[in-house]
Amino acid sequence: MTVSAYLILASILFTIGAVTVLVRRNAIIVFMGIELMLNAANLAFLTFSRMWGDLTGQLAAFFVMVVAAAEVVVGLAIIVSLFRTRRTVSVDDENLMRH
Repeated sequence: MTVSAYLILASILFTIGAVTVLVRRNAIIVFMGIELMLNAANLAFLTFSRMWGDLTGQLAAFFVMVVAAAEVVVGLAIIVSLFRTRRTVSVDDENLMRH
């Protein structure tokens, strides 16, 4: 496969994730869209790393995975806490954090 095929796939995945974040209102689905965008960025990092024969892109992808894992842990803990108190995970509730 060529480099452009990987980059096209990464851009398609990033676009799907961005549309998911902008369109959906369920917080768990929004987190899935963010994870899809992070994975698309990882694919682009790894593609350029392989193209240039350097390990810098692989190191960047590793750090993105670490940040994504931490984001999932904290984000899901917040979502579960909000669901237990409010019985909803909709991001449309703008006054949810005021109380």
